[in-house]
Amino acid sequence: MMFTIDPARWGSAIALIFAWGGLCAAMLRNTRPAAAAGEADWLVVHASQTGNADYLAQQTASTLSTGGLSARAMCMSALDADTLAGASRVLFIASTYGEGDSPDSAARFAGLTMAGAPDLSQLHYAVLALGDSSYTNYCGFGRALDGWLASRGATALFKRIDVDRGDPEAIAGWQHQLSRLAGTSDAPDWEAPSYGEWRIVERTRLNPGSAGAPLYRIALQPRDGALPDWEAGDLVQVRAPGDPAQPREYSIASVPGEGRIVLLVRLQQHADGSAGAASGWLCLDAGVDATVNLRVRAHARFRLGENAARPLILIGNGTGLAGLRALLKARIDAGEMENWLVFGERNVRHDFLLREELEGWVDRGALARLDLAFSRDGSAPRYVQHVLAERGEALRDWIARGAAVYVCGSLQGMASGVHETLGAALGVDALDALAAEGRYRRDVY
Repeated sequence: MMFTIDPARWGSAIALIFAWGGLCAAMLRNTRPAAAAGEADWLVVHASQTGNADYLAQQTASTLSTGGLSARAMCMSALDADTLAGASRVLFIASTYGEGDSPDSAARFAGLTMAGAPDLSQLHYAVLALGDSSYTNYCGFGRALDGWLASRGATALFKRIDVDRGDPEAIAGWQHQLSRLAGTSDAPDWEAPSYGEWRIVERTRLNPGSAGAPLYRIALQPRDGALPDWEAGDLVQVRAPGDPAQPREYSIASVPGEGRIVLLVRLQQHADGSAGAASGWLCLDAGVDATVNLRVRAHARFRLGENAARPLILIGNGTGLAGLRALLKARIDAGEMENWLVFGERNVRHDFLLREELEGWVDRGALARLDLAFSRDGSAPRYVQHVLAERGEALRDWIARGAAVYVCGSLQGMASGVHETLGAALGVDALDALAAEGRYRRDVY
Protein backbone atom coordinates (compact mmCIF):
# COMPACT_ATOMS: atom_id res chain seq x y z
CA MET A 1 0.00 0.00 0.00
CA MET A 2 0.97 3.66 -0.27
CA PHE A 3 0.98 5.66 2.92
CA THR A 4 0.07 9.18 4.02
CA ILE A 5 2.65 10.46 6.46
CA ASP A 6 2.21 13.47 8.72
CA PRO A 7 5.61 15.16 9.19
CA ALA A 8 4.29 16.77 12.34
CA ARG A 9 4.59 13.39 14.05
CA TRP A 10 8.29 13.98 14.40
CA GLY A 11 8.06 17.79 14.55
CA SER A 12 10.65 20.05 16.01
CA ALA A 13 12.66 17.22 17.58
CA ILE A 14 14.24 16.53 14.20
CA ALA A 15 15.64 20.04 14.00
CA LEU A 16 17.68 19.44 17.14
CA ILE A 17 19.47 16.49 15.60
CA PHE A 18 20.06 17.73 12.04
CA ALA A 19 23.48 19.11 12.87
CA TRP A 20 24.47 15.87 14.56
CA GLY A 21 23.00 13.92 11.65
CA GLY A 22 25.03 15.92 9.16
CA LEU A 23 28.15 15.19 11.18
CA CYS A 24 27.32 11.47 11.18
CA ALA A 25 26.77 11.53 7.44
CA ALA A 26 30.07 13.29 6.91
CA MET A 27 31.86 10.79 9.14
CA LEU A 28 30.38 7.89 7.19
CA ARG A 29 31.41 9.50 3.91
CA ASN A 30 34.95 9.97 5.18
CA THR A 31 35.30 6.38 6.35
CA ARG A 32 34.01 4.86 3.13
CA PRO A 33 36.49 3.36 0.68
CA ALA A 34 36.75 5.25 -2.59
CA ALA A 35 33.94 4.30 -4.93
CA ALA A 36 34.27 3.55 -8.57
CA ALA A 37 33.13 6.27 -10.94
CA GLY A 38 29.35 6.41 -11.26
CA GLU A 39 28.63 4.45 -8.06
CA ALA A 40 26.20 5.80 -5.50
CA ASP A 41 27.35 6.33 -1.92
CA TRP A 42 24.12 4.74 -0.70
CA LEU A 43 22.22 1.81 -2.12
CA VAL A 44 18.52 1.51 -1.31
CA VAL A 45 17.56 -2.10 -2.01
CA HIS A 46 13.90 -3.11 -2.20
CA ALA A 47 12.33 -6.55 -2.11
CA SER A 48 8.76 -5.95 -3.20
CA GLN A 49 5.85 -8.15 -4.23
CA THR A 50 3.07 -5.67 -4.96
CA GLY A 51 5.05 -2.41 -5.16
CA ASN A 52 4.97 -1.12 -1.57
CA ALA A 53 8.68 -1.61 -0.92
CA ASP A 54 9.55 -0.26 -4.36
CA TYR A 55 7.59 2.93 -3.68
CA LEU A 56 9.21 3.41 -0.28
CA ALA A 57 12.67 2.78 -1.74
CA GLN A 58 12.21 5.54 -4.30
CA GLN A 59 11.07 7.92 -1.56
CA THR A 60 14.00 6.89 0.62
CA ALA A 61 16.52 7.57 -2.14
CA SER A 62 14.90 10.96 -2.78
CA THR A 63 15.18 11.89 0.89
CA LEU A 64 18.88 11.00 0.98
CA SER A 65 19.48 12.93 -2.24
CA THR A 66 17.80 16.00 -0.73
CA GLY A 67 20.55 15.98 1.88
CA GLY A 68 23.26 15.95 -0.78
CA LEU A 69 23.97 12.22 -0.56
CA SER A 70 24.38 10.10 -3.67
CA ALA A 71 21.68 7.43 -3.46
CA ARG A 72 20.37 4.83 -5.87
CA ALA A 73 17.34 2.55 -5.50
CA MET A 74 17.60 -0.96 -6.91
CA CYS A 75 15.64 -4.19 -6.84
CA MET A 76 17.05 -7.02 -4.76
CA SER A 77 16.93 -9.21 -7.88
CA ALA A 78 19.91 -7.17 -9.14
CA LEU A 79 21.90 -7.46 -5.90
CA ASP A 80 24.52 -10.20 -5.84
CA ALA A 81 27.21 -11.14 -3.34
CA ASP A 82 29.94 -9.17 -5.14
CA THR A 83 27.88 -5.98 -5.23
CA LEU A 84 27.03 -6.36 -1.56
CA ALA A 85 30.65 -7.06 -0.62
CA GLY A 86 31.72 -3.89 -2.43
CA ALA A 87 29.13 -1.65 -0.80
CA SER A 88 29.58 0.25 2.43
CA ARG A 89 26.10 1.66 3.06
CA VAL A 90 22.88 -0.12 2.13
CA LEU A 91 19.32 0.50 3.26
CA PHE A 92 17.02 -2.49 2.79
CA ILE A 93 13.24 -2.25 2.42
CA ALA A 94 11.95 -5.81 2.55
CA SER A 95 8.44 -7.12 2.25
CA THR A 96 7.41 -10.54 3.54
CA TYR A 97 5.37 -12.81 1.33
CA GLY A 98 2.88 -15.25 2.85
CA GLU A 99 4.14 -16.95 6.00
CA GLY A 100 7.64 -15.53 6.21
CA ASP A 101 8.81 -16.07 2.62
CA SER A 102 10.83 -13.65 0.55
CA PRO A 103 9.06 -11.83 -2.31
CA ASP A 104 9.63 -13.24 -5.78
CA SER A 105 12.06 -10.42 -6.56
CA ALA A 106 14.26 -11.56 -3.66
CA ALA A 107 14.05 -15.31 -4.21
CA ARG A 108 17.46 -15.65 -5.83
CA PHE A 109 19.15 -13.43 -3.23
CA ALA A 110 17.54 -15.39 -0.39
CA GLY A 111 18.36 -18.75 -1.94
CA LEU A 112 21.93 -18.07 -3.05
CA THR A 113 23.49 -15.04 -1.40
CA MET A 114 21.94 -15.57 2.03
CA ALA A 115 22.89 -19.24 1.86
CA GLY A 116 26.54 -18.20 1.67
CA ALA A 117 28.82 -16.70 4.27
CA PRO A 118 30.37 -13.52 2.85
CA ASP A 119 32.35 -11.19 5.08
CA LEU A 120 30.26 -8.01 5.35
CA SER A 121 32.24 -6.30 8.11
CA GLN A 122 32.66 -3.24 5.86
CA LEU A 123 28.91 -2.74 5.57
CA HIS A 124 26.67 -0.30 7.45
CA TYR A 125 23.00 -1.07 6.93
CA ALA A 126 19.42 -0.62 8.09
CA VAL A 127 16.26 -2.63 7.46
CA LEU A 128 12.68 -1.50 7.04
CA ALA A 129 10.60 -4.68 7.28
CA LEU A 130 7.08 -4.62 5.83
CA GLY A 131 4.53 -7.16 7.01
CA ASP A 132 1.13 -8.03 8.38
CA SER A 133 0.79 -9.02 12.02
CA SER A 134 -2.16 -11.28 11.23
CA TYR A 135 0.41 -13.76 9.88
CA THR A 136 2.30 -15.98 12.29
CA ASN A 137 5.72 -15.13 10.87
CA TYR A 138 5.23 -11.36 10.95
CA CYS A 139 7.89 -9.50 8.92
CA GLY A 140 9.63 -12.86 8.60
CA PHE A 141 11.83 -12.06 5.61
CA GLY A 142 12.86 -8.64 6.93
CA ARG A 143 13.77 -10.17 10.28
CA ALA A 144 15.72 -12.98 8.62
CA LEU A 145 17.59 -10.47 6.44
CA ASP A 146 18.46 -8.32 9.46
CA GLY A 147 19.73 -11.32 11.39
CA TRP A 148 21.76 -12.59 8.45
CA LEU A 149 23.45 -9.22 7.87
CA ALA A 150 24.39 -8.97 11.54
CA SER A 151 25.73 -12.53 11.52
CA ARG A 152 28.03 -11.65 8.60
CA GLY A 153 29.61 -8.80 10.55
CA ALA A 154 27.62 -5.86 9.14
CA THR A 155 26.87 -2.94 11.46
CA ALA A 156 23.33 -1.64 11.88
CA LEU A 157 22.96 2.13 11.53
CA PHE A 158 19.85 1.89 13.71
CA LYS A 159 17.47 -0.77 14.94
CA ARG A 160 15.27 -2.54 12.40
CA ILE A 161 11.85 -0.92 11.94
CA ASP A 162 8.88 -3.26 11.47
CA VAL A 163 5.81 -1.92 9.66
CA ASP A 164 2.44 -3.56 10.29
CA ARG A 165 0.14 -3.10 7.28
CA GLY A 166 1.55 0.29 6.37
CA ASP A 167 1.51 1.75 9.89
CA PRO A 168 2.16 5.51 9.40
CA GLU A 169 3.99 5.86 12.70
CA ALA A 170 6.50 3.19 11.73
CA ILE A 171 7.04 4.83 8.34
CA ALA A 172 7.49 8.17 10.09
CA GLY A 173 10.14 6.55 12.28
CA TRP A 174 12.02 5.48 9.14
CA GLN A 175 11.76 9.01 7.74
CA HIS A 176 13.10 10.34 11.03
CA GLN A 177 16.19 8.17 10.73
CA LEU A 178 16.70 9.14 7.08
CA SER A 179 16.54 12.83 7.92
CA ARG A 180 19.12 12.23 10.65
CA LEU A 181 21.45 10.45 8.24
CA ALA A 182 21.01 13.05 5.51
CA GLY A 183 21.18 16.02 7.87
CA THR A 184 18.19 17.75 6.30
CA SER A 185 14.69 18.86 7.21
CA ASP A 186 13.74 19.46 3.58
CA ALA A 187 12.48 15.91 2.98
CA PRO A 188 10.31 15.22 -0.09
CA ASP A 189 6.59 14.70 0.36
CA TRP A 190 5.76 11.04 0.94
CA GLU A 191 2.02 11.56 0.77
CA ALA A 192 0.24 9.02 -1.40
CA PRO A 193 -2.38 10.09 -3.97
CA SER A 194 -5.67 10.91 -2.30
CA TYR A 195 -8.77 8.78 -2.64
CA GLY A 196 -11.19 9.96 -5.30
CA GLU A 197 -14.95 9.61 -5.47
CA TRP A 198 -16.11 6.97 -7.91
CA ARG A 199 -19.58 5.64 -8.62
CA ILE A 200 -20.74 2.11 -9.30
CA VAL A 201 -22.17 2.00 -12.82
CA GLU A 202 -22.67 -1.76 -13.12
CA ARG A 203 -22.70 -4.80 -10.85
CA THR A 204 -23.30 -8.29 -12.23
CA ARG A 205 -23.01 -11.65 -10.53
CA LEU A 206 -20.83 -13.86 -12.73
CA ASN A 207 -21.46 -17.24 -11.06
CA PRO A 208 -25.16 -17.67 -10.26
CA GLY A 209 -25.84 -21.15 -8.92
CA SER A 210 -22.19 -21.74 -8.01
CA ALA A 211 -21.30 -23.88 -5.01
CA GLY A 212 -18.67 -21.27 -4.23
CA ALA A 213 -19.13 -17.79 -2.81
CA PRO A 214 -20.84 -15.23 -5.08
CA LEU A 215 -18.48 -13.39 -7.42
CA TYR A 216 -19.37 -10.04 -8.95
CA ARG A 217 -18.14 -7.93 -11.82
CA ILE A 218 -18.23 -4.31 -10.63
CA ALA A 219 -17.64 -1.39 -12.99
CA LEU A 220 -16.83 2.09 -11.69
CA GLN A 221 -16.32 5.55 -13.13
CA PRO A 222 -15.02 8.69 -11.44
CA ARG A 223 -17.67 11.19 -10.43
CA ASP A 224 -15.71 14.08 -11.91
CA GLY A 225 -15.47 12.31 -15.27
CA ALA A 226 -11.67 12.27 -15.47
CA LEU A 227 -10.02 8.83 -15.55
CA PRO A 228 -6.62 8.48 -13.88
CA ASP A 229 -3.72 6.85 -15.69
CA TRP A 230 -3.11 3.16 -15.11
CA GLU A 231 -1.70 0.16 -16.93
CA ALA A 232 -2.76 -3.46 -17.17
CA GLY A 233 -1.46 -5.18 -14.04
CA ASP A 234 -2.16 -2.26 -11.70
CA LEU A 235 -4.33 -2.34 -8.57
CA VAL A 236 -6.90 -0.20 -6.83
CA GLN A 237 -7.31 0.46 -3.15
CA VAL A 238 -10.89 0.76 -1.92
CA ARG A 239 -11.82 2.29 1.42
CA ALA A 240 -15.09 0.75 2.59
CA PRO A 241 -17.34 2.68 5.02
CA GLY A 242 -17.33 -0.19 7.52
CA ASP A 243 -13.53 -0.20 7.84
CA PRO A 244 -11.94 2.86 6.22
CA ALA A 245 -8.69 2.41 8.14
CA GLN A 246 -7.94 -0.83 6.28
CA PRO A 247 -8.23 -0.24 2.53
CA ARG A 248 -8.63 -3.37 0.40
CA GLU A 249 -6.68 -3.97 -2.78
CA TYR A 250 -8.16 -5.43 -5.96
CA SER A 251 -6.64 -6.17 -9.35
CA ILE A 252 -7.98 -4.00 -12.16
CA ALA A 253 -9.67 -6.12 -14.83
CA SER A 254 -9.92 -3.37 -17.48
CA VAL A 255 -7.68 -1.05 -19.50
CA PRO A 256 -8.05 2.74 -19.70
CA GLY A 257 -9.41 2.59 -23.25
CA GLU A 258 -12.56 0.93 -21.90
CA GLY A 259 -13.43 4.09 -19.97
CA ARG A 260 -14.01 2.44 -16.60
CA ILE A 261 -12.31 0.47 -13.88
CA VAL A 262 -13.67 -3.05 -13.60
CA LEU A 263 -13.13 -5.29 -10.57
CA LEU A 264 -13.91 -8.96 -9.93
CA VAL A 265 -14.91 -9.20 -6.28
CA ARG A 266 -15.79 -12.38 -4.40
CA LEU A 267 -18.09 -12.00 -1.43
CA GLN A 268 -16.16 -12.95 1.68
CA GLN A 269 -18.11 -14.47 4.55
CA HIS A 270 -17.01 -14.96 8.15
CA ALA A 271 -17.65 -18.08 10.21
CA ASP A 272 -20.73 -16.48 11.76
CA GLY A 273 -22.20 -15.86 8.31
CA SER A 274 -21.57 -12.12 8.24
CA ALA A 275 -20.06 -10.60 5.12
CA GLY A 276 -16.61 -9.05 4.90
CA ALA A 277 -16.53 -5.29 5.48
CA ALA A 278 -15.31 -4.37 2.00
CA SER A 279 -16.63 -7.22 -0.15
CA GLY A 280 -20.02 -7.19 1.59
CA TRP A 281 -20.42 -3.49 0.94
CA LEU A 282 -19.23 -3.65 -2.69
CA CYS A 283 -21.20 -6.77 -3.59
CA LEU A 284 -24.41 -6.32 -1.58
CA ASP A 285 -24.92 -3.09 0.31
CA ALA A 286 -23.74 -0.33 -2.02
CA GLY A 287 -26.36 0.42 -4.64
CA VAL A 288 -25.72 1.28 -8.26
CA ASP A 289 -24.51 4.91 -8.36
CA ALA A 290 -23.19 4.58 -4.80
CA THR A 291 -19.98 6.53 -4.10
CA VAL A 292 -16.81 4.48 -3.66
CA ASN A 293 -13.61 5.98 -2.26
CA LEU A 294 -10.91 4.57 -4.50
CA ARG A 295 -7.40 5.26 -5.71
CA VAL A 296 -5.23 3.55 -8.31
CA ARG A 297 -1.88 2.08 -7.27
CA ALA A 298 0.84 1.20 -9.74
CA HIS A 299 1.99 -2.42 -9.60
CA ALA A 300 5.15 -2.24 -11.69
CA ARG A 301 6.14 -5.87 -11.19
CA PHE A 302 2.90 -7.12 -12.75
CA ARG A 303 2.83 -4.77 -15.73
CA LEU A 304 3.79 -6.00 -19.18
CA GLY A 305 6.85 -3.77 -19.36
CA GLU A 306 9.67 -5.39 -21.30
CA ASN A 307 7.48 -8.46 -21.82
CA ALA A 308 4.98 -6.56 -23.97
CA ALA A 309 6.15 -8.14 -27.23
CA ARG A 310 6.92 -11.62 -25.88
CA PRO A 311 4.60 -14.61 -26.10
CA LEU A 312 2.61 -14.60 -22.86
CA ILE A 313 1.46 -17.48 -20.65
CA LEU A 314 -1.18 -16.37 -18.13
CA ILE A 315 -2.15 -18.68 -15.27
CA GLY A 316 -4.74 -18.13 -12.57
CA ASN A 317 -7.91 -19.05 -10.75
CA GLY A 318 -11.01 -17.36 -9.39
CA THR A 319 -10.79 -13.57 -9.11
CA GLY A 320 -7.21 -13.82 -10.36
CA LEU A 321 -8.79 -13.66 -13.80
CA ALA A 322 -9.17 -9.91 -13.23
CA GLY A 323 -5.48 -9.10 -13.53
CA LEU A 324 -4.99 -11.63 -16.33
CA ARG A 325 -7.95 -10.28 -18.30
CA ALA A 326 -6.46 -6.75 -18.24
CA LEU A 327 -3.11 -8.06 -19.50
CA LEU A 328 -4.84 -10.02 -22.26
CA LYS A 329 -6.94 -7.03 -23.30
CA ALA A 330 -3.87 -4.78 -23.47
CA ARG A 331 -2.03 -7.38 -25.54
CA ILE A 332 -4.91 -7.93 -27.93
CA ASP A 333 -5.44 -4.19 -28.39
CA ALA A 334 -1.73 -3.93 -29.28
CA GLY A 335 -2.04 -6.70 -31.88
CA GLU A 336 -0.10 -9.31 -29.87
CA MET A 337 -1.80 -12.67 -30.43
CA GLU A 338 0.61 -15.20 -28.88
CA ASN A 339 -1.39 -15.53 -25.68
CA TRP A 340 -2.03 -18.69 -23.67
CA LEU A 341 -4.46 -18.64 -20.75
CA VAL A 342 -4.67 -21.44 -18.19
CA PHE A 343 -7.60 -20.80 -15.85
CA GLY A 344 -9.31 -22.78 -13.11
CA GLU A 345 -12.58 -22.64 -11.16
CA ARG A 346 -15.14 -25.08 -9.69
CA ASN A 347 -17.76 -26.06 -12.31
CA VAL A 348 -17.94 -25.28 -16.00
CA ARG A 349 -21.71 -24.75 -15.78
CA HIS A 350 -21.63 -22.04 -13.14
CA ASP A 351 -18.04 -20.80 -12.87
CA PHE A 352 -16.75 -20.27 -16.41
CA LEU A 353 -16.09 -16.57 -15.80
CA LEU A 354 -16.16 -14.21 -18.80
CA ARG A 355 -16.87 -17.20 -21.03
CA GLU A 356 -18.32 -15.31 -23.98
CA GLU A 357 -15.38 -12.91 -24.16
CA LEU A 358 -12.70 -15.58 -23.77
CA GLU A 359 -14.23 -17.89 -26.35
CA GLY A 360 -14.66 -14.93 -28.68
CA TRP A 361 -10.95 -14.18 -28.41
CA VAL A 362 -10.18 -17.81 -29.21
CA ASP A 363 -12.40 -17.67 -32.29
CA ARG A 364 -10.65 -14.49 -33.47
CA GLY A 365 -7.20 -16.01 -32.98
CA ALA A 366 -6.36 -13.43 -30.33
CA LEU A 367 -6.06 -16.15 -27.67
CA ALA A 368 -3.86 -18.84 -29.15
CA ARG A 369 -4.52 -21.37 -26.37
CA LEU A 370 -7.19 -21.62 -23.68
CA ASP A 371 -6.82 -24.46 -21.18
CA LEU A 372 -9.38 -24.81 -18.41
CA ALA A 373 -9.50 -26.76 -15.18
CA PHE A 374 -12.84 -27.14 -13.38
CA SER A 375 -11.97 -28.86 -10.14
CA ARG A 376 -15.44 -30.23 -9.26
CA ASP A 377 -16.47 -31.63 -12.66
CA GLY A 378 -14.45 -34.83 -12.73
CA SER A 379 -14.08 -37.90 -10.58
CA ALA A 380 -11.01 -36.33 -8.98
CA PRO A 381 -10.10 -32.66 -8.40
CA ARG A 382 -8.24 -31.12 -11.34
CA TYR A 383 -6.50 -27.79 -10.95
CA VAL A 384 -4.46 -25.49 -13.17
CA GLN A 385 -1.19 -27.08 -12.02
CA HIS A 386 -2.45 -30.43 -13.35
CA VAL A 387 -3.14 -28.82 -16.73
CA LEU A 388 0.37 -27.36 -16.79
CA ALA A 389 1.89 -30.75 -15.95
CA GLU A 390 -0.03 -32.27 -18.88
CA ARG A 391 1.13 -29.48 -21.21
CA GLY A 392 4.81 -29.73 -20.29
CA GLU A 393 6.07 -30.02 -23.86
CA ALA A 394 4.10 -26.98 -25.03
CA LEU A 395 5.18 -25.07 -21.93
CA ARG A 396 8.86 -25.71 -22.63
CA ASP A 397 8.37 -24.75 -26.28
CA TRP A 398 6.77 -21.41 -25.39
CA ILE A 399 9.52 -20.64 -22.87
CA ALA A 400 12.19 -21.52 -25.45
CA ARG A 401 10.57 -18.99 -27.78
CA GLY A 402 10.94 -16.29 -25.14
CA ALA A 403 7.56 -16.41 -23.42
CA ALA A 404 6.91 -14.73 -20.08
CA VAL A 405 4.71 -16.27 -17.37
CA TYR A 406 2.22 -14.28 -15.28
CA VAL A 407 0.34 -15.88 -12.37
CA CYS A 408 -2.63 -14.28 -10.60
CA GLY A 409 -4.94 -15.73 -7.93
CA SER A 410 -4.76 -17.53 -4.62
CA LEU A 411 -1.39 -17.99 -2.93
CA GLN A 412 -2.34 -21.18 -1.09
CA GLY A 413 -2.97 -24.13 -3.35
CA MET A 414 -2.92 -22.57 -6.79
CA ALA A 415 0.19 -20.38 -6.79
CA SER A 416 2.30 -22.81 -4.77
CA GLY A 417 1.15 -25.74 -6.92
CA VAL A 418 1.86 -23.82 -10.13
CA HIS A 419 5.31 -22.86 -8.87
CA GLU A 420 6.18 -26.49 -8.12
CA THR A 421 4.85 -27.63 -11.50
CA LEU A 422 6.80 -24.97 -13.38
CA GLY A 423 9.93 -25.94 -11.48
CA ALA A 424 9.44 -29.60 -12.37
CA ALA A 425 8.76 -28.84 -16.05
CA LEU A 426 11.47 -26.24 -16.62
CA GLY A 427 13.97 -26.92 -13.85
CA VAL A 428 14.25 -24.96 -10.60
CA ASP A 429 17.33 -23.04 -11.75
CA ALA A 430 15.64 -22.12 -15.03
CA LEU A 431 12.57 -20.90 -13.16
CA ASP A 432 14.72 -18.80 -10.84
CA ALA A 433 16.45 -17.34 -13.88
CA LEU A 434 13.09 -16.44 -15.42
CA ALA A 435 12.11 -14.63 -12.22
CA ALA A 436 15.41 -12.74 -12.12
CA GLU A 437 14.94 -11.78 -15.77
CA GLY A 438 11.42 -10.53 -15.12
CA ARG A 439 9.82 -13.25 -17.23
CA TYR A 440 8.08 -14.93 -14.27
CA ARG A 441 5.79 -12.59 -12.36
CA ARG A 442 3.12 -13.22 -9.75
CA ASP A 443 0.28 -11.27 -8.18
CA VAL A 444 -1.07 -13.73 -5.65
CA TYR A 445 -2.82 -13.33 -2.32
